[in-house]
Amino acid sequence: MFSLKGKKGLVVGIANDQSIAYGCAKAFRDQGADLALTYLNEKAKPHVEPLAEALDAEIFVPCDVRGEGQLKAVFDEIERKWGKLDFVLHSIAFAPKEDLHGRVVDCSREGFSMAMDVSCHSFIRMAKYAEPLMKDGGTLLTVSFYGSEKVVEHYNLMGPVKAALESSTRYMAAELGPKGIRVHAVSPGPLKTRAASGIDRFDQLMARAAERAPQHHLVTIEDCGAMAAFLVSDAAKSLTGSVAFVDAGYNIVA
Repeated sequence: MFSLKGKKGLVVGIANDQSIAYGCAKAFRDQGADLALTYLNEKAKPHVEPLAEALDAEIFVPCDVRGEGQLKAVFDEIERKWGKLDFVLHSIAFAPKEDLHGRVVDCSREGFSMAMDVSCHSFIRMAKYAEPLMKDGGTLLTVSFYGSEKVVEHYNLMGPVKAALESSTRYMAAELGPKGIRVHAVSPGPLKTRAASGIDRFDQLMARAAERAPQHHLVTIEDCGAMAAFLVSDAAKSLTGSVAFVDAGYNIVA
């Protein structure tokens, strides 16, 4: 149906082989894309490096978006090695546990700022660095969740943060559209990833989603990868600014 052969993409957010980012990276590679991958720090590197090797990643560099200059260094390396970029997947989110597990009205200024910086503003910064490398257009993807639109019990602080992320997606799609750069958010249903494990009573959320979704099952990282690969392909060249749900229909249920 489509191919990513010849396209070069950056994937940020792989923690292990259960990560949404890994499911997407594998789908990109299966369709022929060349990949640049990042790892958070030296502690995370042993978990990610074998995956990078299996995916034949041409670039493998550290990236903690909270570290001064680290994100820019990633794009500098891409410019040095490739001179271009066709797509970016941003699949990172973080909130301090004490703020995430409490009420939104009780969250600290510091916790809110950190959650917004890592989970939302880092995507905006990636778009800024990617723009000059996407000379022939490209695609920017991020990962959201239904709790951005509706109140999901125990999702707490991440709800407003993901709402900001989705709004940023739309504004950047409008701003970058004239340059042929498309921007989307992929919104999977609940998945048992390392990041999701920090959400209180997440097992209950997954069970409820499987019960209530019209298709009565949970989605997989492979499902997310299939959607992401389509969105970065030329087959989706007339789509931008969307929130693409991959949740077995859960988002349509009242």
